[in-house]
Amino acid sequence: MAPARKMAGFVSTKFLPRMNPMSRRQRLLSQLPEKQNDAVATATPELPPFDYSPPPYSGPSADEILAKRKQYLSPSIFHLYKTPVNIVEGKRQYLYDDKGGEILDAFGGIATVCCGHCHPDVVEAIVNQTKRLQHSTVLYLNHAVADFAEALASKLPGDLKVVFFTNSGTEANELAILMARLYTGCHDVISLRNSYHGNAAGTMGATAQSIWKFNVVQTGVHHAVNPDPYRGIFGSDGEKYARDVQDIINFGTSGNVAAFISEAIQGVGGIIELAPGYLPAVYSSIKNAGGLCIADEVQAGFGRTGSHFWGFEAHGVVPDIVTMAKGIGNGIPLGAVVTTPEIAQVLVRRNYFNTFGGNPVCTAAGLAVLRVIEKEKLQENAFVVGSYLKERLSALKDKYESIGDVRGRGMILGVELVNDRELKTPAKTETLQVLDQMKELGVLIGKGGYYGNVFRITPPLCFTREDADFLVDAMDLALSRL
Repeated sequence: MAPARKMAGFVSTKFLPRMNPMSRRQRLLSQLPEKQNDAVATATPELPPFDYSPPPYSGPSADEILAKRKQYLSPSIFHLYKTPVNIVEGKRQYLYDDKGGEILDAFGGIATVCCGHCHPDVVEAIVNQTKRLQHSTVLYLNHAVADFAEALASKLPGDLKVVFFTNSGTEANELAILMARLYTGCHDVISLRNSYHGNAAGTMGATAQSIWKFNVVQTGVHHAVNPDPYRGIFGSDGEKYARDVQDIINFGTSGNVAAFISEAIQGVGGIIELAPGYLPAVYSSIKNAGGLCIADEVQAGFGRTGSHFWGFEAHGVVPDIVTMAKGIGNGIPLGAVVTTPEIAQVLVRRNYFNTFGGNPVCTAAGLAVLRVIEKEKLQENAFVVGSYLKERLSALKDKYESIGDVRGRGMILGVELVNDRELKTPAKTETLQVLDQMKELGVLIGKGGYYGNVFRITPPLCFTREDADFLVDAMDLALSRL
């Protein structure tokens, strides 16, 4: 047995040799024509060494879980892959299925797992707090919520110092829009086409993709032309896109607005970085119209971009309200709205309350996450490894005509597949095929974009260069099978 090695940030007294990945390789080979087997067998990339094996799994099978989901869960809940993967354990950037197979997680639970699965510091904080006090209410004093609010406010610029905790990104965005409307006395909100901000009443209105919107009343939201450098009509000229926001103010409102809300990098929309120069110009127009600027950092926040802790910082702007969730708790249901003391005062006009927002267990986890990001230099790692990964993905673009665009920064990256580079025809079927092949090879990535043809790569921030190489080699092989 090889000596155990210490993983960055993870200390275990029980390291075992990793599982032999041949079962995964055999599954892949069984799906291919026999004449392709030899070539694939020699080309199949190997997972990087990782000194851990999970204990044997004795729970229900994937088929049993599927049957139970079908009977008891909402039919709106879907799953990826022709053969769903049954995840039973996670460790750092790796997941383990019910057969003991090791899988590289390059999706991070949809950009949520930032420190790594089951990070011991975060787990310890959750367990210790749960043993002392699982829940009371913010009507009573408890230091956990105040300690985390102080630490979180210290990561934000300017006068963004007042925190209100929620349970999710949708709740955070709902509250931010409400606060903007109360503060300004206006109803009109401007968001971007292709945006996604949640699936409740107000956030569904701000979301601008028909695939995420039900036919219910959604009032007071105007959707501006998306400053998409790849598919947009003005390419990377952010100031030209920004003129549409001013036109909306001039011709679609009374001349005053409540807010403008946007992500710096659209996640669900397909990892779209906003064109340079866009946000400063739009923020200026919104301010002149008496509105507030809301930065949705649900996916791009907490160091994921690598270059900055928050996505908006790369654009040189300071918003009035920042919303966040996902990476804030490494998987714990937690979200937050951070704003200025002046804007925060609007909520005292009436009673506003959230039973679980600021829960001591969740906020203890959030504080642990901040400390881990700093201690293990995960933002720096996201920049270094993410830049390397993007370079390797860009090299694949030179190799395959089916890759139309590689974009993003740090560890929020997108790869868009097309059938025709000139026409940019979405390659939806091929995207699903590559997703499935990569899963069989041992890599989980997501998909997004309005047409469902963009690979979303948002791994835990502890991802390594070796992991990046494995991911790209697996994508290379999967693309070669198209």
